[in-house]
Amino acid sequence: MDTIKTTDELLTGDSIKLTFTGDVTRSLLIVDDDAPFRTRLARAMEKRGFNVVAVDSVQLGIEVAQESAPAFAVVDLRLGDGNGLDVVAALRDARPDARIVMMTGYGNIATAVAAVKAGAVDYLPKPADADAVEAALLADGRPLPQPPENPMSADRVRWEHIQRVFEQCDRNVSETARRLKMHRRTLQRILNKHAPRA
Repeated sequence: MDTIKTTDELLTGDSIKLTFTGDVTRSLLIVDDDAPFRTRLARAMEKRGFNVVAVDSVQLGIEVAQESAPAFAVVDLRLGDGNGLDVVAALRDARPDARIVMMTGYGNIATAVAAVKAGAVDYLPKPADADAVEAALLADGRPLPQPPENPMSADRVRWEHIQRVFEQCDRNVSETARRLKMHRRTLQRILNKHAPRA
């Protein structure tokens, strides 16, 4: 297996072979290409007793899934080298009982359904805190999770929807405006603004 930087080595620059050490029943794979977020989440989950390995690509996520088959995983949907759903599928093949949580900055119903169909047990919008991640990983099987403390505002939900359609249209403003039944200039103004507060 390729050598990678584990959460403890991210700051030192040393590379080691990837392995889970300690309690394998609490083994947790984090796959996210946002390095600061990945490092923060890895450290927070280690403090909660998880045995964490954090990687930044679909390729490394699949390698860990096939070689180590962790009990838990948190996988970002969009990664630099592909789609996190490929990692979910590899995890499901390697360990059918693995509890997998999908995360993404582009929360929407279609990707949530795709994540669950691929084998994820829950779906969280980014940025999610470690408490929400732990609750999702260790959920007791209730049909609905507790409502979020700070749900997204209606303006933020609208903005997220527009961003999702824009990405699905390969960032083509004219096509996005047509599909959203919106004037092109109105869409451009929305796209040029910062995201509304959650």
